[in-house]
Amino acid sequence: MVAGDRVRRWYEEGLGWPTVPGEPVRLPVGVRFDVLDVPAEAGRAALRRLAPGSPVAAAGDRMRLLVAEGSAEELPGLLDWLQWGAVALDLVAVGAGGLMDAPPPPDPRGSQGAAVWLRPPEPGYEVEASLPTLSALGGGGSAPDLVRLVDTVATHCHRVRLRRARGLRPAGAVTAG
Repeated sequence: MVAGDRVRRWYEEGLGWPTVPGEPVRLPVGVRFDVLDVPAEAGRAALRRLAPGSPVAAAGDRMRLLVAEGSAEELPGLLDWLQWGAVALDLVAVGAGGLMDAPPPPDPRGSQGAAVWLRPPEPGYEVEASLPTLSALGGGGSAPDLVRLVDTVATHCHRVRLRRARGLRPAGAVTAG
């Protein structure tokens, strides 16, 4: 069996998520979830704002935080409301019509590929209940609050930007000796 077929089957049959035909396997965004694509340092800071079952993927020096479907279109207004609208942030919201490379299913031997799940979705569970949402839109309850998540991510994106402008390494960076 081709690796792409195994990955596609895990998403479509195990999770009930649609995939886009072709290789590599890609997930349509805006169908079950939207994505906040942020620097890894900002993503690590945001992990405490997410429910334990909320999926998070990593690719290179970026993290992809899955948020409730429709959140991408709310982001500009939310950033303005939080007074981050005029600040250049390395924060990309991907919503309806976007695509995300599908990380391979979790493998106890380790993952191969450019993207990996840090917190994989669990087959048999509805992921939507664990995704950050605007409480006013009916998420509420146990769903993480999108406002707090975006404020945390924006703060850390800004810190990363300031550090880069000063030529400093990200927090936790390892240097070769």
